[in-house]
Amino acid sequence: MADSKLEILAGALVVAAALGFVAYAGKSAGMGSGGDRYDLKASFRSIQGVALGSDVKLAGVKVGALTGLTLNPSTYMADAVISIDKSIQLPTDSAILISSEGLLGGNYIELQPGGMPDMLAPGDEIEDTQGAVSLISLLMKFVSSKADTSAPAP
Repeated sequence: MADSKLEILAGALVVAAALGFVAYAGKSAGMGSGGDRYDLKASFRSIQGVALGSDVKLAGVKVGALTGLTLNPSTYMADAVISIDKSIQLPTDSAILISSEGLLGGNYIELQPGGMPDMLAPGDEIEDTQGAVSLISLLMKFVSSKADTSAPAP
């Protein structure tokens, strides 16, 4: 009888620890249900390299996360929803872009604040977007431009 109570107690501790890890992971990914965040929208030509839960950074500091991502069938653009900290107020002419953490690092979403006096409200759309830049296509352009300039003139 004492062994079964001990097994139940051990099982309850394992379940509680698992729930704690799930709650921590959700909060770290910006999926928590806190009232301290608000959503903004943006449409990208390419959002390659980021996924739900990816970091949203301002000046290198994480201020939010990507919480929604759908393909718009009429524009063929990736419609993104980001959730950012309510203490961050962005001007209406702010920009949003996909940035890389380095040559081998992952991608994240970067916010670049504008200079307008009016601020974006919850649910507004950031119009100035820049999608992900493909490193392969940049290298191909570089190689082809070098090949064109090194060819002898007729």
